[in-house]
Amino acid sequence: MVAVIDYDAGNLKSVEKALLSFGEQVAVTRDRKLLLGADKVILPGVGNFGDAMEKLKACGLTEVIQELAEKGKPFLGICLGLQLLFEKSAEAPGVSGLGLLKGEICRIPDGPGLKIPHIGWNSLSLRNGGRLFEGMEGEPYVYFVHSYYLKAEDERIVKAVTEYGVQIHASVEQGNLFACQFHPEKSSRTGLKILENFVKLEV
Repeated sequence: MVAVIDYDAGNLKSVEKALLSFGEQVAVTRDRKLLLGADKVILPGVGNFGDAMEKLKACGLTEVIQELAEKGKPFLGICLGLQLLFEKSAEAPGVSGLGLLKGEICRIPDGPGLKIPHIGWNSLSLRNGGRLFEGMEGEPYVYFVHSYYLKAEDERIVKAVTEYGVQIHASVEQGNLFACQFHPEKSSRTGLKILENFVKLEV
């Protein structure tokens, strides 16, 4: 069973629907026992970094996520869920993230012809043998919606990058922690394959 963390940060239904489409059992929940008992856990999210951290704390979920990480439970952050795994974001100065991974969340710089937020399809350049991208070749296209991007401290954890006025660390993996800045649940067959690869993981 895959648990999708519900903390009122949106994008839950599309993640649930994508998982159900290939026969996975799904629970959308904030219940500690259900989360700790799940085979895999997903932290989705859209919106503001500071607001999201406040909601996680209000729901008592920051400690649960730390416990999941320590137990080695396969854990996937999507979009804002990726950003929350890191220490801080330029979107919310002074607000601490979960701090499970090291790096900074920066605002996409303004540039000629660039619209911010970045909304649309971009190709990924795969690197470092990412397990989420197993069985994929070339430069798969995925769907992004974001104004802030990850710059990971250790580039060895970066498994995919894209370009949008700056190099964006689009996916990272470290131990049992996996994360995508893009939305696999909105990225057609490529995205479903990424979610299937996550569901089949043995960490």
